[in-house]
Amino acid sequence: MIASGGVATEYQGRPVIRHFGDPAAEYRAATEEAAVFDRSHRGRLVITGQAAGRMLEGILTGRIPDSPSHVTDGVLGGLGTYHGVLTSKGKMITDLWTILTGSEDEAGILLDIPVAGVTGLTENLKKFLPPRFAIAEDVSGAVGMVTVVGPAAAEILSRLALGACVQAGELARLPEGAWRLLGTDLMDGLLVMKTEDVWPEAYSVIGATEVLQEFWKTLVSDGAAPAGLGVWSTLRVEAGRPVFGTDMDEQTIPIEAGIHKRSIDYEKGCFTGQEVIIRIRDRGHVNKSLKMLRFGDVPTPRSGTELHDEDSDKVVGFITSAVQSPKFGEVIGLAYVRRGCEVVTLHGQGVAVPQE
Repeated sequence: MIASGGVATEYQGRPVIRHFGDPAAEYRAATEEAAVFDRSHRGRLVITGQAAGRMLEGILTGRIPDSPSHVTDGVLGGLGTYHGVLTSKGKMITDLWTILTGSEDEAGILLDIPVAGVTGLTENLKKFLPPRFAIAEDVSGAVGMVTVVGPAAAEILSRLALGACVQAGELARLPEGAWRLLGTDLMDGLLVMKTEDVWPEAYSVIGATEVLQEFWKTLVSDGAAPAGLGVWSTLRVEAGRPVFGTDMDEQTIPIEAGIHKRSIDYEKGCFTGQEVIIRIRDRGHVNKSLKMLRFGDVPTPRSGTELHDEDSDKVVGFITSAVQSPKFGEVIGLAYVRRGCEVVTLHGQGVAVPQE
């Protein structure tokens, strides 16, 4: 673990830090100044080979990133792309981000994967990646990730990760997935990538585990507050972002989770599960969809808690994530709700369902 000194817990079978003793202070830092989260529990694979990108095209729902370019002397820049990986029935194996920092055959395509999706993706790649053209290597132990969150994040990372070669204002203007790397080698430098997985300004920093261990100490010495998974989850739910393994699983179709606009490129060539996705887009609909609900001043419900129809009392949905939200001043959550429902009840209390 890069982060140490916190209260440990387990998430999807891997050890993580739940908090560092004062979650309220961690939340304030992330929303008012800067906080740093260790996210190295996520999985990372590198795909190399003479046709790595071409082989992945038929597996991923989006497009492979373009080759990076030099944005200034000594600084590489590129745009990571977000994808789903689906079965032939259009159900999710995982979602992931792809990052290309050099040539496909040498640098390889880096895949950043939620921990719950690593096993399924690894098994899928064994079946569908021809070793003669592309090979997957697990680099989760060698490459780590932290995320710096807060209004001061860009300024801090401009100085400490990018040597002031990229100004804070430039970082702040980047779209989600855009990244900058001082140097040309991910294992020597630090790649800074914009993320919108939480609602405050945030950047994921990817690099060699040993380098990140020292960088964590530098960030904390510079004033960034160490923060844990509890606050990350609160910021994520406040942003309305689902995570695979909690809000999405192997039975989820991307359109149900609302990630299709980000993850699916309808203009690209064929990918596994495409027929189902196109059929839903053109001639059908999904029976349920993920919504952010505001529950009010109630005890925080557990994942899996059922939601009922206001009139018939039939089960019409279930909660996947719920948190006590400082931003909204009430309990909020992500939940799947049957199509057409405008009001659901939680323990007899009515809850409005946002409509498209």
